[in-house]
Amino acid sequence: METATATAAQRRVTRPRADALRNRERIVAAAREMFVEFGPDVPLDEVARRAGVGNATVYRHFADRSELVHQVVLLVTDRVSAHAEEAIAAADADKSAAFDALRRFVHASADERIGALCPMLQTAFDPDHPDLVDARERLEAVTDGLMQRARAAGQLRTDIAVGDLMVALSQLTRPLPGTACLNMDRFVHRHLQLFLDGLMAPARSELPGEAATLEDLRES
Repeated sequence: METATATAAQRRVTRPRADALRNRERIVAAAREMFVEFGPDVPLDEVARRAGVGNATVYRHFADRSELVHQVVLLVTDRVSAHAEEAIAAADADKSAAFDALRRFVHASADERIGALCPMLQTAFDPDHPDLVDARERLEAVTDGLMQRARAAGQLRTDIAVGDLMVALSQLTRPLPGTACLNMDRFVHRHLQLFLDGLMAPARSELPGEAATLEDLRES
């Protein structure tokens, strides 16, 4: 009887934690979508509405907007890095398919709403928090590693760097301002495919300027 009582008590304690975790995940997911569509200054009331929670729930999980932006950037960075690591494993398993692995990575990154990383490049955003620095360095390292493999296979043009890829991904996956442009998601992968064709070696033109790194983008 005591065991049954203890189990019931544990369930009562555990259930709110599970609900709270789900609410937090829903808030971050909603914020990720809305930051891509409207930018990181979107009203938090709208984030709460899309997440299906009350305003108080948002503030219970996130003290302010900057904390929510921080968590969204961290989530997207980690998930995109995981896709890059999977692509590296595929490229290592079949070197002749290195560019195909890069191609899959780019499309998977678009589905993660990589445009939500734009705050990383804004002066109002603090990019120097230790976990963000770690996440950013991991992202840059694994993306560069994937590109190196495609380049070594002779399949990726030699005059681009990680920053070039990230800029293009962010631009192609972020809707233009105005509600008429918010229904363009169905064209994203089509346009990404056109972009990827332009990355293949041999290059058909000479690019102006220099290849961009993520550090270059943060300093611009």
